[in-house]
Amino acid sequence: MENLSHTVLMFYQPSWKDKFETEKSKLQEIFGDKAIAIEHIGSTSIEGLVSKPIIDIAVMIKDHKDADAFIKPLEEFGYSYDKSNSSGERHLFRKGNPTEFHLSIAYTDKGGFWDRQILFRDYLRKHSDFRDEYQKLKEGLLQTDPTGKNSYISGKSEFVSKVLKLVRKKI
Repeated sequence: MENLSHTVLMFYQPSWKDKFETEKSKLQEIFGDKAIAIEHIGSTSIEGLVSKPIIDIAVMIKDHKDADAFIKPLEEFGYSYDKSNSSGERHLFRKGNPTEFHLSIAYTDKGGFWDRQILFRDYLRKHSDFRDEYQKLKEGLLQTDPTGKNSYISGKSEFVSKVLKLVRKKI
C-alpha cells in the first residue's frame, strides 16, 4: 500500500538517477543474462519534472513464463510482489516502507507495457512543453484528490494516450 507521504510531488532530484543506477546494478545480479534491458521509467526519470519520490524501474525479459522465477529472489532483496496490480503485461513489485521503488518485469512476448513506458518517457525528455503540461496535470489532479488514490492515475491516462498517439504518428 502506498504511504500517503508519496502523494506529495517533489521537484526533480538529480539523486534519483543515482538511486536508479545503484539499484540497477543489484538487479542485474538477480536477473543476469535473462535481463534484456533495465530502464529508469516514470516521472523520476524525466529531468525537470515533478514527481512522487518513487523510482520506477522496468526490466525486460524475453518470456512472460520466466517472470515468476524472479519473485523469490526479488523478495529476498526486499521487493514484495504486488499480484493485485500486476497484469498480463507485467509483474509489479514494491520496495521500501514508505515505497522507494516500483519494479515492473515486462516481457517481449506479451503486452506493450515496455514500449509505452519508453516512448512516453523519451518524448517528455525531448519536449519540455509536453513535460510542463504533464506536470500541471499531475499537480491539478493531486489538488482535486490529495490522497492520489482515485483520480491521479486514471486522470493521467488521457494525456499519456495523447502523447503516445503523437509519437506513433512520427514513427
